[in-house]
Amino acid sequence: MNASFAHLHFAGGYLPSDSKDWRTIVPALLVAVCLVGFVGNLCVIGILLHSAWKGKPSMIHSLILNLSLADLSLLLFSAPVRATAYSKGVWDLGSFVCKSSDWFTHTCMAAKSLTIVAVAKVCFMYASDPAKQVSIHNCTIWAVLLAIWTAASLLPLPEWFFSKTSHHAGVEMCLIDVPAAAKEFVSVFGKLYPLLVFCLPLLFASFYFWRAYGQCKKRGTKTQNLRNQMRSKQLTVMLLSIAITSAFLWLPEWIAWLWVWHLKAGSPTPPQGFIALSQVLMFSISSANPLIFLVMSEEFKEGFKGLWKWMITKKPPTALESQETPAGNSEVLPDKVPSPESPTSIQEKEKPGSSSSSKEKAEKAEIPILPDVEQFWHERDKVPSVEDNDPIPWEHEDQETGGCDK
Repeated sequence: MNASFAHLHFAGGYLPSDSKDWRTIVPALLVAVCLVGFVGNLCVIGILLHSAWKGKPSMIHSLILNLSLADLSLLLFSAPVRATAYSKGVWDLGSFVCKSSDWFTHTCMAAKSLTIVAVAKVCFMYASDPAKQVSIHNCTIWAVLLAIWTAASLLPLPEWFFSKTSHHAGVEMCLIDVPAAAKEFVSVFGKLYPLLVFCLPLLFASFYFWRAYGQCKKRGTKTQNLRNQMRSKQLTVMLLSIAITSAFLWLPEWIAWLWVWHLKAGSPTPPQGFIALSQVLMFSISSANPLIFLVMSEEFKEGFKGLWKWMITKKPPTALESQETPAGNSEVLPDKVPSPESPTSIQEKEKPGSSSSSKEKAEKAEIPILPDVEQFWHERDKVPSVEDNDPIPWEHEDQETGGCDK
């Protein structure tokens, strides 16, 4: 990069480079991330919407859907802008895109971070008592989602205010231009924003996941709801993997962000390759999340198969599928196993006997019995067979013969 541009604070993903390799590699990586993440998030969203259409929405599903929608928004609107900005040496995307690019990217990322905290809290509630069914109204779900997106859109507003296009050395650029009166405010913002969006959410999510995992380990195998307990542990591990992967891939972007926002005159600038790759890793979170859902969750695997069959056949769900779980919002996963006292479990207990009786009926139906033979054996069964059970048949024979002689 030109030395005269080294200490400029670029915005909108714009980073002028004299290297043609960087201007080709970074957009190619972003395009690959967009393709993989677009397909994966569409699958996750389709599975969740198909599950809700069958009457099985839940708070956890709503939060995962919100996470996937934020990922899809990043891949559709933010990543293409970054790829275009990297591939060109000048900014020609307009003033509005310059102002809104960083704000929109960090709004979606902040919404994902706050959603992970909410997911961790709900996961802990579920792990505390997997057999308990807690009803949650749709208004509560919408209120939580609205609060998440409102907070996420307000936190990065200074980036919108201070981003603008300007000419520097005869080149149109997208820069962060902070007036002298706002220097202190920007300094405070540069320290508080990572704390509120990355550090504190990660701390709270780790706390709830740690408690949820502890609840899963405390429960023994003698509980009646063993399957619910196993599903609770799988859910906790899957969501914990999402949180760890997001934190690991997002950390380089925050290092570069803090470095640039607190850059002073005469101090070394962050390497251009580090800034570019940190942004690629940040967008790769949107591709990693759906892969984790589809690989680690049996429910998503079954949902993907069901969605695929539904897309091919275009048939509505059968009555058995719609009766698997009652409609309504609950903290328990949709395929919750009933307790042994429930009617469903009693029917399951009677399944072996019913299957054996059905087999006997089938065998009787397969082997026809003639009417005269059946009547013969029926009459024979009515007469008690004394001779067969008599231990001394010869004495009775003598009596019978003697009586005849007399």
